[in-house]
Amino acid sequence: MAFGLLNEYLNGQCIDGFRYFGAHFTKIQRKEYVKVPLKKDPTRFKEVASHKTIEGVIFRLYAPLASDVSVIGDFNNRNPTANKMEKIDDAGVFETFIPNLHNYSVYKFHFRNARGEYVDKADPFAFLSEYRPGTCSRLFNYEGFQWHDAPFLKTRTRNFDQPMSIYEMHLGSWKGKVDNRNLSYEEIADYLIPYVKELGYTHVEFMPLCQYPFDGSWGYQATGFFSVDSRYGNPMQLMSLIDRLHQAGIGVILDFAPVHFATDPWALGDFDGSPMYEYGDSHKFSPWGSYQFDLGKDPVRSFLMSAMNFFATYFHVDGIRVDAVSNIVFWDGNKNNGENYGATEFIRRLNGKLHYAHDSLMMIAEDSTDFTGVTRPLEYGGLGFDYKWDLGWMNDTLKYYGLDPIYKKYDHNKLTFSMAYFFSENFMLPLSHDEVVHGKGTIINKMWGDYGNKFALVRNLYAYQYGHPGKKLNFMGNELASWDEWNETKSLPWELKRYPKHDSVSRMIRDLNLIYKAEAAMHFEEHNPAHFNWLMVDNKNDSVFAFERRVGDSHLVFVYNMTPNYYENYDIGVTREGTYKEIFNSDKDVYGGSNAYNGVEVMSYYYGPENKPHKITIKLAPFAACIFKYSHPNK
Repeated sequence: MAFGLLNEYLNGQCIDGFRYFGAHFTKIQRKEYVKVPLKKDPTRFKEVASHKTIEGVIFRLYAPLASDVSVIGDFNNRNPTANKMEKIDDAGVFETFIPNLHNYSVYKFHFRNARGEYVDKADPFAFLSEYRPGTCSRLFNYEGFQWHDAPFLKTRTRNFDQPMSIYEMHLGSWKGKVDNRNLSYEEIADYLIPYVKELGYTHVEFMPLCQYPFDGSWGYQATGFFSVDSRYGNPMQLMSLIDRLHQAGIGVILDFAPVHFATDPWALGDFDGSPMYEYGDSHKFSPWGSYQFDLGKDPVRSFLMSAMNFFATYFHVDGIRVDAVSNIVFWDGNKNNGENYGATEFIRRLNGKLHYAHDSLMMIAEDSTDFTGVTRPLEYGGLGFDYKWDLGWMNDTLKYYGLDPIYKKYDHNKLTFSMAYFFSENFMLPLSHDEVVHGKGTIINKMWGDYGNKFALVRNLYAYQYGHPGKKLNFMGNELASWDEWNETKSLPWELKRYPKHDSVSRMIRDLNLIYKAEAAMHFEEHNPAHFNWLMVDNKNDSVFAFERRVGDSHLVFVYNMTPNYYENYDIGVTREGTYKEIFNSDKDVYGGSNAYNGVEVMSYYYGPENKPHKITIKLAPFAACIFKYSHPNK
């Protein structure tokens, strides 16, 4: 590593640390001297220099307070005297070359720490790791994969004016185990790709795929931030999955947790006998009991930026969802503790450098705070994310849909408040894994009422999510209207597809995705307030909402009945004279409804509710959600 690059790493400016640290397969030239007989006197010899190419692995470790460092592994019977590492820089970089090694060999670093104790530590930059209960790093040469996704990458954007409907998933529990083993990345691709394409999603978002020991952490408490999760295979198998998704036109977002890491003693914690990666004070532990990264330390910044850049560079991921941003911007996630300026500086560097290196890479914040400027560009003083999860929308919406309709008029603003702040950030609307675990109930379980009402309301909810401005995200199983909470140890309840009520929800989501892609009004310049207009926003007594979205010739009207009341003729105010054709109704029988829909185009008439210049009169079924497409009277 050139001095300049090492200096960048130490100063928190490096995103390429993986190219140097860790264990890399390489070839070196060694000079050897061979005795050659003299022509004039064969009994005498001269030494002639020759160069021999030797294949092996070069190991490099950054551990400033370590001493007496060596590599131990299956290739040297874990003998700490066999392969000593040389300290090659006063900053604390150690190096050694070991010939004739191969993929999957296990290894660790053995050294004396700052307290004089000998410890065995996994490689912080390992590219593959043992599956639990193993704790060793594994050698793996990740170079040389043959990609076939150039056409996809050539047209890739950050999707500001494109539809983006995300299918969030946990790889291990999507299909579950077969013959008591996890399916590989490649095996999952055979099932996942046709399924996602059929439902019309534009992207999949994988919950963290860095190596982690405890299944119940779902990947959010990792031990290997450059290690592809070995539960499902090796790095090239993950590359194959992503390559095939790209060839099918499906983007890939990777969930990444840079806030905290697992406390296992063989991993990053107390690495060289000092808090190299974590805080050394009262902030040492996160709210989840794990070690908390000290994002104010420059080498830690380089470590994490390099990890995310590794997946963007070598795995072609199209977006990175940064977990728990609230615990980055505020000390311990508490606004009352004030801004963590060291951590927000890390986020600005991360977004700036990754966007510079990959101009079409999406950076997404999972943030529950009101911290301003999360998606504002860096040059305007923001944090530089492209999107922010709208967790306020999620909480208000789910609470509203769980209310008895009698009382909804008292919480009317829960459905209107989101548009009061929506244009302040680039928001994404999540119905994620966090909403279907730990006793919270599944999405359909959160709906008010009996069996039939819950299905009607969940259809209304998904239609509302798609109608509301903002990119869409749904966790796997939402499309099945599953009654059982997600459990990482079990497969999704695919048997529900046999029941029309459940299968109809999947069909409806497919149709919503088709409309979402087809209508510019639903995805183009959706953060421009000129394209959104409330049509019925104050009707508390009926709990009926309506709004329009308009971009060019794409002009849609969305109507939502939040009560079990049926209306044969209901007036909705509109802004334009013409005809309105119903292109979607959640009460259609193909979605499991009663089939009370508007089969013919409706004409507008003068003077509508809430001071609108025109109105349309429609049939409105209980808990129905409708979408109407406008046509000019002269067309």
